[in-house]
Amino acid sequence: MKNSDHLKKLEEDGFAFICSMDALGESTGRKFLVSDVEIAVFKINSEVFVVSNVCPHQQTHLIYDGFVEDEFVVCPAHGWKFNLKTGKKDSGSNGLQVYPVEVVDEKIYVKVLPRQLQW
Repeated sequence: MKNSDHLKKLEEDGFAFICSMDALGESTGRKFLVSDVEIAVFKINSEVFVVSNVCPHQQTHLIYDGFVEDEFVVCPAHGWKFNLKTGKKDSGSNGLQVYPVEVVDEKIYVKVLPRQLQW
């Protein structure tokens, strides 16, 4: 599949461009807002991980600023540790939402479903 066809398919599937690979530092996070959802994006050994930027402990929006160790990020507010592949806490319990990522021509695309209000 040609890259233009692949990009068209990504857009049809709800993926959005967020940044290029060179905009990310190694083992450091950046935050983005996609479809009113705050996400944290990390690059570790050229692999990209995208998780919710909101720690479930006290709803702090600081995951992007966390310390990265192996494939885990540690929330800087309270020290909770999350696996960047699964979003789960190091204890194995639920933690962060994980979002699908595609990299095409060094550009990063993510699929984030818009938040739905529960009235």
